[in-house]
Amino acid sequence: MTDQRYLKRTINKEVITSRYLPEGERNLRVYLPPGYNEMLSYPVVYCQDGEEFFNFGRIATIANQLILDEGIEPFIIVGVDVDKKLRTAEYSPDGDRHQGYIAFFGEELIPFIEDKYPVRREPSERILAGDSLGGSVSLHIALTFPAMFNQVIALSGAFYPISQKIAEAQADLRNLSLYMIVGLQETAFETDHGIYDFVRINREMKQILASKGAAIAYSEHDGAHVWGFWQKFIPDALITFLLSE
Repeated sequence: MTDQRYLKRTINKEVITSRYLPEGERNLRVYLPPGYNEMLSYPVVYCQDGEEFFNFGRIATIANQLILDEGIEPFIIVGVDVDKKLRTAEYSPDGDRHQGYIAFFGEELIPFIEDKYPVRREPSERILAGDSLGGSVSLHIALTFPAMFNQVIALSGAFYPISQKIAEAQADLRNLSLYMIVGLQETAFETDHGIYDFVRINREMKQILASKGAAIAYSEHDGAHVWGFWQKFIPDALITFLLSE
C-alpha cells in the first residue's frame, strides 16, 4: 500500500504563451516538493510528455518518496504537455514543428519557469527527461543549448538514424551526462518512422555519444516499450542526477 504522505502532492497548472508554437501557447504542470519555500532554490527536472510522466510515470509520487525517505534534496518538476497528434512533428528532428519546439523550450519555457519559480540556473541543476521520442528530443535540446543543459534521462530513446547523424556531427560532448535504459523486448516496436529495434538503436547511440566523450549510465532490462516498464526506473534515474555525494 502506498504511503499516504507520498500522495500529498502540490502540482500547479500553468499556461505559457509562445511565438514559436503555431497554437501560441502550451500547458504545463509544475510539481512543488514537500516543504516548498520561495526563499530557497531548487534543482529542476523538465519532462517531455508532461501529462504522461505525471499520470503514468507517477513522477510526483516518486519524487515525494525520494525526498521524504531517501535523502534526495527537494526539487521541482516541470511537465510540458504535448498533443499526441503533433508529438512526432515536434519531437523528431525531421518533424516540421521540431525547430519551433526546440526554440520554445530553450528561449521561452526556461525563462518563464525561472522568472516564476526559485529554480537554479546552472546546467548541473537542470535535468531533461523523456520517453521514446521524448528521450530523443531531450537530447536534441541539450545539444542545441549546451550552456543550458548537460543532463539527460532517456527512457527507451527513439534514436532513429537522423538523431544518430546529428550526434555524430558533434565535436565534443565531454560535458554531457545521460541516463539511458531500454527494454530487451523492444526489438520490433512499430513507430511513426517504421518498425525499429530499440535495443540496437540505443546501443548505437550509446557508442556514438561515448565516442564524443559523454558520460553514460546505460542498462538493458526485461521490459517492453510501455510506461509500466519505464516507471520502474524513474527513481534510479532521478537519484543518478539528484543525490548529493
